[in-house]
Amino acid sequence: MTNQTPHVVVIGGGYAGVLAANHLQSNPRVAITLVNPRPTFTERIRLHQMAAGNYDAAADYAELLGDRVRLVVDGAERIDADIRQVQLTSGDVLDYDYLIYAVGSTGGVPASVPGAAEFAYPLSEFEQAQRLRARLQDVPMSAPLVVVGGGLTGIEAASEFAEAGRNVTLVTDVVGASLGVQARRSVVKALTKLGVTIVDGPDILVASVSATEVFMADGNRLPSAVTVWTTGFGVPGLAAASGLTTDGLGRLLTDEALTSVDDARIVAAGDAASPSGVPLRMSCQAAGPMGVQAANTVLARIAGEKPAELNQAFSGQCISVGRTFGTVQISHSDDTPRRIYIGGRTAAFVKEQVCRATLTFMRKEARKPGSYFWFKGGDRERQIAEARKEAVAR
Repeated sequence: MTNQTPHVVVIGGGYAGVLAANHLQSNPRVAITLVNPRPTFTERIRLHQMAAGNYDAAADYAELLGDRVRLVVDGAERIDADIRQVQLTSGDVLDYDYLIYAVGSTGGVPASVPGAAEFAYPLSEFEQAQRLRARLQDVPMSAPLVVVGGGLTGIEAASEFAEAGRNVTLVTDVVGASLGVQARRSVVKALTKLGVTIVDGPDILVASVSATEVFMADGNRLPSAVTVWTTGFGVPGLAAASGLTTDGLGRLLTDEALTSVDDARIVAAGDAASPSGVPLRMSCQAAGPMGVQAANTVLARIAGEKPAELNQAFSGQCISVGRTFGTVQISHSDDTPRRIYIGGRTAAFVKEQVCRATLTFMRKEARKPGSYFWFKGGDRERQIAEARKEAVAR
């Protein structure tokens, strides 16, 4: 490890990590190592398809990573910032000059709901989708299935299972809370057409889960041979365990150049980054551009230049409702929904193209670093000011 050949370690091989690693190749002098616990890339936006049995959701890193990116299949246990080392699960140690923290997000079930940890199936990681898929293969198609959570993951999971012919009930306070009113109606209409029973309302709350039922706080019971849990995303605890400053959820706290507030040689991207304590929505739409911008911050520091601040905007939310229907919510640059949306088969086509494009962009960045582009803007100053004003009000 010398000043002539700076070594950058990227922890996490998801959307942010892969694009960050590939973009680092813009500087031919940089040595790049990507650390990921799995040997293949996980298409998280397709895990509901994997669970339903109509898609694999795994891609070969050999096709996604540039030739100069070294892949280390291992877990990261601790970051020792004082001596610039990453301790790996295998016992090995990686030295680094700069580190990009792109560990992504996790999913689970709340300990506060009795029986959920034992009987419910989360759906946010590859192994969780594998487990759910195996369970569904042992359950008759006519058996009742309950999906808890009406966010985008819950909508896509419920619709995928229903389209396969399963008896699905979706339980939530609001279906598609992040969507506008018109787009939400489009989603509900498509779910209903697929035969999904929707149990929703402001007072809807799951009290407990058993092997055969979901017990509601209002005293009602829903039969459930398989309960799928799609709420409650979190992040790995690596940053906090390493003594780095995090936000309340455990995301690495950074400045607007995505640099850790503790160490200028540690940069974060994706779901586990919290720039100015005002994180972007957890999504591949945010993760990809953040990965490239994190890489640009590292490259700027290597060149002795001042890194640029975060500059990206949202364009919308794409939701598949089975393989046939979909809804595309057009948004303002700050991610708030507009009145405009696209529904039906056209939206399903758009969503599929978006899913395919994520891998296409990675492959292109691997071959031609610097080719990736994204929507810019978003008015971060206003977002940060509003978030701080809300924090004071609470």
